[in-house]
Amino acid sequence: MRYVFLITTVAASLFLSGCGSTNKSDEPEAIKAYCIDYNWGPGGPNGFAAPGLWADADPAEHVKWYADLGCNVIQSFAVSCNGYAWYKNGIVPEQPGLKHDFLSEQVKLAHEKNIKVFAYFCAGSNTRWGMENPDYSYGIPALPHIPYTRKYLDFLCESIRDAIIKTGIDGVFIDWLWNPGAVMEPYPPLKWIPCEQEMYQELMGEPFPGIDNVTPERELEFRRKAIDRAWKRIRETVKNTDPGCIIWLTCAQLTSRDIAGSDMLKEVDWVLNEAGDTATTASSRSMLGPETRMVTCLANWNGQDAAIVIPDAIKKSIGLYGFTKPVNGSAMPPVDHYLSVHPDTLEGDARNIALLARSYNNLPFDYVKK
Repeated sequence: MRYVFLITTVAASLFLSGCGSTNKSDEPEAIKAYCIDYNWGPGGPNGFAAPGLWADADPAEHVKWYADLGCNVIQSFAVSCNGYAWYKNGIVPEQPGLKHDFLSEQVKLAHEKNIKVFAYFCAGSNTRWGMENPDYSYGIPALPHIPYTRKYLDFLCESIRDAIIKTGIDGVFIDWLWNPGAVMEPYPPLKWIPCEQEMYQELMGEPFPGIDNVTPERELEFRRKAIDRAWKRIRETVKNTDPGCIIWLTCAQLTSRDIAGSDMLKEVDWVLNEAGDTATTASSRSMLGPETRMVTCLANWNGQDAAIVIPDAIKKSIGLYGFTKPVNGSAMPPVDHYLSVHPDTLEGDARNIALLARSYNNLPFDYVKK
């Protein structure tokens, strides 16, 4: 990505003017979200963080950081991809050495500041569960590896229900609702391990025909039905547990054949275009339900320019979100660090944070705190 030192005054003025927003009193509050990401890190058997890494995380320090950033939404964690929970006394074992009842305390503190908290669940990947249930997993790569069997969906949905009840979260954040293998097309063929063969009969209404007899068309139909069944179980669980709990789906490829035109995209409350590109964000609206809110993403992996994405999102009433793994132990540098320098002296996620901090706090992009 190229970084231009002078961010145009046009972009800044578009932001400050609301970028064409009608500012109607009945419009929902703009979504201003961020996540200090506890998924990826060293020490585990794959690319996910070792159990207990960042277990000293201080919920008060975190909530202050998000509030200073200007967030009205915190994307936190119920269970991260290593398979351990970020709250105590749940049905999922907590991160080893967890110092605080992190998620529960974070919710309480955030609510005092009128900030919503969403709790993360990875539908397609869970290292601990994969290790404990090898016959129901493609091993434990740092990729989606879990077929959506009834056994696994029972576990996932009970975990979600438990977190909603015990922590008071405002919503659940569902990641990697994909079949095993990859998060973006082209997908590798399914392995058709025995549990998937059983799923085939359940979902397709016929005996499994043998690996060599599954046509690409039938595999695609199976893939779509597997995701649809998982989605309907998740939605039923959340709404039966707390009808007001918001379901936020994140998706790296909204145009994937596995989900395009699905009930999931029509029924979900919020959806994140994790790829962050303005073209997909615009073209995907037609696949969403009339009440579904769209959010776009700024993160180093997707290579989007925040100076372009932020004004475009505001103009189109699309929410904003970003994420990065912690860089100061289990936390981040103070927000003043990002406000005290010009954004274009920074790179990657640091630049994204600097521009989001200005946007969320109604400051021009070229603002530098003295």
